Amino acid sequence: MDFSYSEEQLLLRDAIDKFLQKNYAFEQRREIIRSREGMSATVWEGFASLGLHGVPIPEAFGGFGGGGVDVMLVMEALGRALVVEPYLSSVIMAGYTIALGGSDAQRSILLPRIADGSMKFAFGHSEPGSRYELNRVRTTARQEGGMWIIDGAKSVMMHGGLADLLIISARTSGEADSPEGISLFFVNPAEQGVMGREYPTYDGMRAAEVTFDNVTISPESIIGVLDGGYALLEAVTERGIAAVCAEAVGCMDAVKDATLEYLKTRQQFGVPIGKFQALQHRLVDMLIQTEQARSMAMLAAVKVDSPDVAERRRCVAAAKELIGRAGRYVGQQAIQLHGGMGMTDELPLGHYVKRLTAIETLFGDGDMQLDRFAATQVAAAQAPLRKAAKKWKNLV
Repeated sequence: MDFSYSEEQLLLRDAIDKFLQKNYAFEQRREIIRSREGMSATVWEGFASLGLHGVPIPEAFGGFGGGGVDVMLVMEALGRALVVEPYLSSVIMAGYTIALGGSDAQRSILLPRIADGSMKFAFGHSEPGSRYELNRVRTTARQEGGMWIIDGAKSVMMHGGLADLLIISARTSGEADSPEGISLFFVNPAEQGVMGREYPTYDGMRAAEVTFDNVTISPESIIGVLDGGYALLEAVTERGIAAVCAEAVGCMDAVKDATLEYLKTRQQFGVPIGKFQALQHRLVDMLIQTEQARSMAMLAAVKVDSPDVAERRRCVAAAKELIGRAGRYVGQQAIQLHGGMGMTDELPLGHYVKRLTAIETLFGDGDMQLDRFAATQVAAAQAPLRKAAKKWKNLV
C-alpha cells in the first residue's frame, strides 16, 4: 500500500508551512492570545486565501472536496505552529455537520461561507456531567406553534464567543441517555435567551459556557433527521478526533525538533549534552513515539471516511488512545531534557505540552477510547455467533 502524499498534497503542506513561518511566530501567537478576540482576523483571511477553509468542503459548494488525509496535512501544520484560530470548531466540526447532514438549502447557503472564511461556527455538544458520552444529552427541544423551544446548557464550547452561528445537540424525544431522540440544531447566539460566558483555556484557546432559556428557533433550524442525530453526531465527532490526532502529531514533531536542537547547543563538561548516550536513547524513544503516533493518525485519517461504522469507530478510538499516550510521553521527556527551562512560560515547549494535554482529553480520554475500542472488538467477535444462531433458528 502506498502511503506517500500526492504532488498536490505536498504543495498544500509546503504552502501552509511557509505561510505560518512568516505570519505565526511564537511572539505573534502570544500577542494573538492576549487580544480581545483570541484570534487573528489577518491569519484567518490568510487561511481563506490559501484555500484551507475549503479543504473538507465539497467542490459543489466552493471547496476542494478533500478527504481525511488532506485534513490531516492541514491539522499537522496547525499543530506545529500551535495555531489558536477556530479551524477545528468552524471548518472541521461545523463543516462536516452541514456537509453530511444539512439540507440542500443549508448546504448551498452555509458551506460556501465556511469555505471563504466569512462565517464562523461553534459546535456545542458537551454538557455538565456528560463525561464524553455522546448519548448523554440533557438539553431539550420541544415544538410549540410550529417553532422549536430550546432549554439547557452546553459546556466548554470551543470558540463559542466568536461564532456567528452555533450548532448544538438537543433531546427531542426518547429516554434519558438513549441514542434515539437526539437532534441537531442551528442557533443564532444573538437570539433572546441565549447567554454565554467566554474564558481562556490553559492551552491558549477560548471556550464558552452557554445556556439556553426558552430560546425560540424556526423549524428550518434542524439539521438532518429529527430524532436521528446520533449517527451524524458520532460521524462528526470521529472526524474531529482524527483531526486533533493529526494536530497532536504536528505538536510532537515541533517538540522533538526543539529538544534535538537544545541537546546540540546546551553544553556540560565542555561538550554538547547531545553527546551523552543516555540522552540520545531518550531522544530516540521520543522519535519512535512520534512516528507511531503519525502512523495511527494516518490510519484514522484513512478510515474516518469509511462507510463501515464499526471499522471507523475502532480505528479512530485506537488512534486517539495511542496518540494521547505518545503525546504525554514526548512532552514529559522534552521537559526533563530541557531541565528547568522546560517549565517556563517564555519557552514554546511548555505551550506545546499544554496543547498535547488538552488534546489527550478532548473528545474522550484514553480510558474512554479503550472502552470504545473493546466494545467494537466484542461486537465484531459476536457477529458470526449471532449470524449462526439466526441461521440455526431458521433451520429449526
